Amino acid sequence: MSEEFADISEGSAGIMYAATFNLSCPVFNTTNRSLADYYRLSDFDKPDLVADGAAALRITISVIYSLVCALGLIGNVLVLYLMKSKQAWRKSSINLFVTSLAVTDFQFVLTLPFWAVENALDFTWLFGKAMCKIVSYVTAMNMYASVFFLTAMSVARYWSLASALKGRRRRTHCFSARCITLFIWVAAVSAALPHAVFSTTVTVSNEDLCLVKFPDTNGTAQFWLGLYHSQKVLLGFVVPLFIISVCYLLLLRSITSKNINSSSAKRRAKVTKSVTIVVLSFFLCWLPNQALTAWGILIKFNVVHFTYEYYTTQVYVFPVSVCLAHSNSCLNPILYCLMRREFRKALKKLFWRPSLSSVVVEKKKKKERTVQK
Repeated sequence: MSEEFADISEGSAGIMYAATFNLSCPVFNTTNRSLADYYRLSDFDKPDLVADGAAALRITISVIYSLVCALGLIGNVLVLYLMKSKQAWRKSSINLFVTSLAVTDFQFVLTLPFWAVENALDFTWLFGKAMCKIVSYVTAMNMYASVFFLTAMSVARYWSLASALKGRRRRTHCFSARCITLFIWVAAVSAALPHAVFSTTVTVSNEDLCLVKFPDTNGTAQFWLGLYHSQKVLLGFVVPLFIISVCYLLLLRSITSKNINSSSAKRRAKVTKSVTIVVLSFFLCWLPNQALTAWGILIKFNVVHFTYEYYTTQVYVFPVSVCLAHSNSCLNPILYCLMRREFRKALKKLFWRPSLSSVVVEKKKKKERTVQK
């Protein structure tokens, strides 16, 4: 690390960008901000505040956010409508988690227009301090809730299939599922509390940015920032990945060790396939973002040095990783509708019912005209 960078780091403000999880990354224009300016703000979250020399990239990101918002709203509303209209589906614990996941993704995509505008305006925040707190907190909370519900779905599916393979009759424990759902929401609300407490607007280079600023008591801001990033990676990725991997490995062992010929077992296997695809899509979408966050943690704890390679990675790779992570919120309902037969049938009935009724009415009118003639 150069002498210039060492001097700059001593005056760092200990500010963390509000978009810890999947918000748009604030990007500094390289035409008016130097690499030294960037390093001066290297205490910012995500993993750090970065520079972006391409306006086209920002506009593209904003367009993608808008598309993800539209698709996510439509897809998740459809899932919620189908879940509400089908009484039998409500008795399943895994479908309760599916409904909760749809609620989570729906709330998340409502925040995307704010980040789309922020990207388009070179990451200037126009919506005030109160909205900065609200939008930042809602985004972080729903990121945690999403991964927690995906983990719960995997555990519930393993428990259901394992019980069926052992010949046990497993009653649906709706009360237990509701208790778990409540616990997940409490955990997500608690994990995202730093956004509710420390989110604020800060003027940097004459621009208002939506940031999360940790108190810099005795130079501890960097420590708390690294600690919070570690929580994000552990609770939002590593621990859920471990639990889900164990569940599916045990499930695979159970399925391969027994002869399954019943139609119910085949049906459960298909459901398991759909859940697996949804879970894999989440981790593939979030892996690049989490990896870059982990790299930032190592820099904040002085395990590795800040380098120009890290800087350029944040410029060009990080915005793409954010878009990939955002896309997961509209991907879940699409995957469920395509992979699960009951969803496909329900959607066909939903969309074909109006067209069929209009055809029947038209036939009746033709018959009446024929009789009159």
